[in-house]
Amino acid sequence: MIFLVDHNLEGHALLLSGAITNLGWLELLPILFITFQEIELAMASDDRTVWRFAQVNQMILLTANRSMKGENSLEQVMREENTTSSLPIVTIADAERVLTDRDYRDRCVDRLIEIVFDIDDYRGAMRLFIP
Repeated sequence: MIFLVDHNLEGHALLLSGAITNLGWLELLPILFITFQEIELAMASDDRTVWRFAQVNQMILLTANRSMKGENSLEQVMREENTTSSLPIVTIADAERVLTDRDYRDRCVDRLIEIVFDIDDYRGAMRLFIP
């Protein structure tokens, strides 16, 4: 499973990826974190563009602060375009704690693993908050 990492979470994704690797999950589940820069997606892309890109490319968007106001807000896009086969958006409830609290980060990793393992159960769910 590929996670498209929102532009302000690149450091967070490195920590999460490191924890996933250290726990040995990559031997069982293919998990990859991709940045906007790696796929040449503009950091200023609106939420509709990002959501559509993630869906077309079968990526789960990992975010913490996508907008909830306006016609191109992530919330509005999900309401208008989400289907039963859409991948969910994973939102870190407290992004700062991922950087500073190892227990919180480990709980986020556990939740990410659960989501990847049971991804078909989460299709159509729109947004999942972790941990």
